[in-house]
Amino acid sequence: MESAGHEHAPSAGEYIIHHLHHLQNKPQHGVVDFSVINLDSVFFTVVLGAIGCWLLWLAARKATSGRPGRFQAAVEILVEMVDSQAKGIVHNAQSRKLVSPLALTVFVWIFLLNAMDMLPVDLLPWVNEHTVGLLYLRVVPTADLSITMGLSLGVLLLCLFYNVKIKGLGGWIHELFTAPFGDKWFLYPFNFFIQMVEFVAKTVSHGMRLFGNMYAGELIFMLIALMGGGFALTGTGFALFAGHLVAGTVWTIFHILIITLQAFVFMMLTLVYLGQAHDAH
Repeated sequence: MESAGHEHAPSAGEYIIHHLHHLQNKPQHGVVDFSVINLDSVFFTVVLGAIGCWLLWLAARKATSGRPGRFQAAVEILVEMVDSQAKGIVHNAQSRKLVSPLALTVFVWIFLLNAMDMLPVDLLPWVNEHTVGLLYLRVVPTADLSITMGLSLGVLLLCLFYNVKIKGLGGWIHELFTAPFGDKWFLYPFNFFIQMVEFVAKTVSHGMRLFGNMYAGELIFMLIALMGGGFALTGTGFALFAGHLVAGTVWTIFHILIITLQAFVFMMLTLVYLGQAHDAH
């Protein structure tokens, strides 16, 4: 029986590949297939977004002018931090009425999405296996490129909106053809090309930066989990299990900084890009 169990146990590569596979509406054909939807990423993104909005609403509903509780004080510190960053980047007071709450929502939402990486690797897949029984389940939405690129595309659309709103459609089109090399007709193609490259580069790097960091963190947690899976009543087995505990604890503590920093960086880049949309060349 023991040999049969080992025979059917997945290898390290199979274990990682299984955990990196999404629950999808259909099999993916090709490297790029926009008809495929990662259902698990969409589910956790929507649920955690709703939880983040509920937490902020709860803080606002229970806010008092007297001595605040710990939760209210923490939210107030966060709101003041985001608002001060927005004031330093977006100088249009009217725009900040939307930009500041947007930046706060982005930070809280992405922090919650990143925090899913703090759960034990096999916890939710084990719960799924013994309840719903879905074939795959991946629980870190920001380790999914489609989610991070979707967020960055949302920021791009806001940048385009504010470019038109602040500068006017004619003014923005004029800027596309005259910045950064000047208002000379023979420079118009170069200016327009540079502007398009800038929009594409900012959008791609915005999403890829978050995805790359969270994907790498997820892989490291899986490798640490494999160390724990190598436990046996041998010297090597005990060493692997001890390494699993030590490495898991150290990486989890360090990862708290990573998930917070990545949420802050994404929020700051959102503010910077929206601030640039307000500036005329």
